[in-house]
Amino acid sequence: MKIVIAGGGTGGHVFPALAVARELKSTIAGARIFFIGTARGLEARVVPREGYDISFIRSEGLVGKSPFRTMRALFKVPLSLLDARRMLREIKPDLVLGVGGYSSGPVLLSARLMGIPSIIHEQNTIPGLTNRMLGKLVDTVAVTYHESIKFFPPDRTYLTGNPVRTEILHGDRERGYRTFSLHRDRITICVFGGSLGAHSINSAVGEALDGLEPMKEKIQFLHQTGEKDCTAVKEVYRARGFMGTVIPFAHEMADAYAVADLIISRAGATTLAELTACGKAAILVPYPYAGGNHQEINARKLWDMGAAQMILDRELEGRTLASAITRLLEEPEAIAEMEGISKSLGSREAGKKVVNLMMGLLKKKDSRIRLIKESSETEDKKIAFLSQSPDPRSGTRNREQWSL
Repeated sequence: MKIVIAGGGTGGHVFPALAVARELKSTIAGARIFFIGTARGLEARVVPREGYDISFIRSEGLVGKSPFRTMRALFKVPLSLLDARRMLREIKPDLVLGVGGYSSGPVLLSARLMGIPSIIHEQNTIPGLTNRMLGKLVDTVAVTYHESIKFFPPDRTYLTGNPVRTEILHGDRERGYRTFSLHRDRITICVFGGSLGAHSINSAVGEALDGLEPMKEKIQFLHQTGEKDCTAVKEVYRARGFMGTVIPFAHEMADAYAVADLIISRAGATTLAELTACGKAAILVPYPYAGGNHQEINARKLWDMGAAQMILDRELEGRTLASAITRLLEEPEAIAEMEGISKSLGSREAGKKVVNLMMGLLKKKDSRIRLIKESSETEDKKIAFLSQSPDPRSGTRNREQWSL
């Protein structure tokens, strides 16, 4: 059994894909899984680390780019289709799953043209243009939110939730203290802005330290900054005398969640899926340039339900953030209530649901192949019978004998 997973770019696409890949490996004995992405996406680093084969196509995004980059991306469209078709012909997959990102569209379109069963998973409330178009072509659509169903054909769209990596659910708090060199007797505030970091969050946290001075001896930070801001953020903590660990990227996110008492983060679909699956209280700062403003829409859902607080990026400043942190830490019952609501919204079975849909498509494919084979065998028998029988005009057989 060969399955291709196409897409990537950011952790919001890559990590659900890995969650599905692991579920496939545990469900289908002998399943071989191949990833197709871009060399510039996060998948280029993360997927090989997880032990999966990955190939790269020449593809770039079209939305929200400068005129020059848009023209360059348009030039690469036919190249990406050629790459995708060549890779699919070499792999000969039984099924293709698209998880979003630049590489997803060309691979899914090629799969459709080649007659390969396909499925897409939409992580956000409002789908992007590419997935809306692909939804009309693929065999099955899986969505994270009920609100997304209206954008796709209702007869083949299913609510699954957003797949979460299994290890995220099994983080260890004690191991987290050791891994990140944190103290057990302090409140831990975990800060991250996605896989690439978030400069506005990094800056606001640094500014917020002045307002958090009265709590300096009670709190500590675990701060994932991204590569660009790491050195500067380390210096800010050092200069202000706050305890914490600053890293460019956290591979051990399960333990980071486990050790966190409060999280400050962006509001990508995968981040929210992991937060709710782990039942964590959070202050969400939606990325303002996300396609369709989906991060703010996602964050508002949790805010309205009481599972998180939200500060818009344009309103984010040190004083505002320090006030929100202080208010929550001074009311432990408020954090406990947020954690309870968050956990009630989490979906731990999303990966299994997506895999069940994929297995359903594989069964349909097997049924079609079997039907075609049986039909072909029947035709062969008819031809063999006719070739071995005497001419009906000779009078040696009656009319009933010749009805097939």
